[in-house]
Amino acid sequence: MFVFLIPAGQPRAQEAANDAFQVTGLPIPRFVSLSSNKIFMRTGPGRKYPILWQYQRKGLPVEVVMEFDVWRKIRDVDGDQGWVHQSLLSGRRTAIVRNGDMVAVKRSPENGARIMAYVEPNAIVGLNSCQAGYCNVQAGAYTGWIERKFIWGVYPQEEFN
Repeated sequence: MFVFLIPAGQPRAQEAANDAFQVTGLPIPRFVSLSSNKIFMRTGPGRKYPILWQYQRKGLPVEVVMEFDVWRKIRDVDGDQGWVHQSLLSGRRTAIVRNGDMVAVKRSPENGARIMAYVEPNAIVGLNSCQAGYCNVQAGAYTGWIERKFIWGVYPQEEFN
């Protein structure tokens, strides 16, 4: 278990604790992806901590929920949490298809838009941008739009280009 003790009565104690968990100045939480096909998730922020999982899927989206030195506490699509070294994460945005059926990749971000392809469940797609209820994705040889509700790796109201 990893615990920070904050001395009582110190006016900056809470600020100091927050700084310890946000090293980079980047937003927390935020989505990133795994940069390698072999990544160990540990119980704490260091190599001495036991390994919880070994990920074997480069590009898998994960959510950074805490930072400590060169370590990032992440949460995966199944809700599992643990620590990985920052060098094993990429800022490249990806998403995973979380629908039980095939998901349509559309030509434009509209309900009646022409369907270009279908993506199978648990496929990883590259995220190019998100607006309203759709995200522009790279799925194999296709670039098109998927309804946001069918993917994990982007926040419900998040918009970016």
